[in-house]
Amino acid sequence: MLTLIGLGLFDEKDLTLRGVEEAKKADKVYIENYTSKWFGKIEKLEKIIGKKIFELGRKDLEENSEKILDEAKTKNVVVFVIGDPLVATTHSSLLMDAKRKKIKIKIIHNASIFSSIAETGLHLNKFGPCVTIPFPEKTKGRMPESVYEIIKMNRSRGLHTLCLLDIIEERRMSSKEAVKILMELENQRKENVLKDDLGIVVFSKAGSDETKIFFDSMKNLLNRETETPAVLIIPGILHFTEKDYLSLL
Repeated sequence: MLTLIGLGLFDEKDLTLRGVEEAKKADKVYIENYTSKWFGKIEKLEKIIGKKIFELGRKDLEENSEKILDEAKTKNVVVFVIGDPLVATTHSSLLMDAKRKKIKIKIIHNASIFSSIAETGLHLNKFGPCVTIPFPEKTKGRMPESVYEIIKMNRSRGLHTLCLLDIIEERRMSSKEAVKILMELENQRKENVLKDDLGIVVFSKAGSDETKIFFDSMKNLLNRETETPAVLIIPGILHFTEKDYLSLL
């Protein structure tokens, strides 16, 4: 059996009781912590479940997942995933491969950024497709125009856009870097989708005691420091209750 267990947003204390129970029954336990920032400690998690935990890198899941799947044919294998197990497409692909091999699967869900953004006061049913803002080196210096297109489409429909910020190993994009990329995109496209005075929500360290949420113009956000991990939200048409909430930030 292959079991994916969500770790929640912040640290080992976010693990659900069901997740603990499933992990304690496992023959082999892995943790994947490259798709997001996790503030927990593996040794503390090991103490909770009473098992040794092996770390997985990107290649272990994206290129060399056969090892895990082969183990899951005869053993109860658990993979801990930051947030909810099915937010990253990598894990959906792993499940598809497991199904093809007739391996039984189980999912233990947990909180993710896609639900926690409601803490900003914006209505979840008003979000369109999300985007990931990549580091310039990943796009060889070219501006990620697909990001601009999705934001443009969402705004034309009055929908909010969640902007996830890129990760390269231990380096995590800051909100200032992301805003700069968006402004460079606007300078390139010149379609007035991302003007300097456009208000953007910054949501950092979700699920922790140090969560920060603020709403400011793109121009002002270039001068504001934010801890990582963070996301940006570009609002669409705001309901009056959303406007009232943002005015209190």
